[in-house]
Amino acid sequence: MALPLTLYTANTPNGLKVSLYLHEARLDYRQIDVDLSSGEQKRPEFLRLNPNGKIPVIVDHEHDQTVFESGAILTYLADKTGILQPATEAGHLAVQQWLHFQIGGIGPMLGQLWWFLHGAKTDNREAIERYRKESLRLLGVVEARLAQSAYLATDDYSIADIAAFAWLRTYEELHLDIAAFPHMRRWLATIAERPAVQTAIVANRGVPLAQEE
Repeated sequence: MALPLTLYTANTPNGLKVSLYLHEARLDYRQIDVDLSSGEQKRPEFLRLNPNGKIPVIVDHEHDQTVFESGAILTYLADKTGILQPATEAGHLAVQQWLHFQIGGIGPMLGQLWWFLHGAKTDNREAIERYRKESLRLLGVVEARLAQSAYLATDDYSIADIAAFAWLRTYEELHLDIAAFPHMRRWLATIAERPAVQTAIVANRGVPLAQEE
């Protein structure tokens, strides 16, 4: 029997975001791992799904709907299911604000830091220090928020937390010292203990846990 959702993904923070939601919401899906190193995401068949040639992409077969961009996917799934989605307009707006904070700030800055640390062929100290400084500034924003709230958008876990967690959990790989951010450390540990998060991390590594009959 065909599964209702297909996820095109890879072992990246943006790919992990969607896997986290699918497991938290207990949605059945088929996972297709995209080999980024060989350029599968730039092939015509993938570009028909996402013209920008990026993962993740999700196909909702029940509604004949294809969605790309991780933030749009999280919003689409949360709107569809109501899971990890505040019931109030104010709560919904708060989630969207912090979700876009991750999309526009955390992701790009930490992504650039990762590139200059691990992807670039030359050692650009100026770029590394620039993106490390900005990453730490953003972590300070997160810390200040979490000093006031159990989770980013509201006192309840939401897609805003999923999006930020997928990136901020990589702090060691990015050589970021988070000793000065106790509230963020608490938040990271709390989310990491969730069973759905643990299974999603395994799935995002290319071992999908959803079963297809």
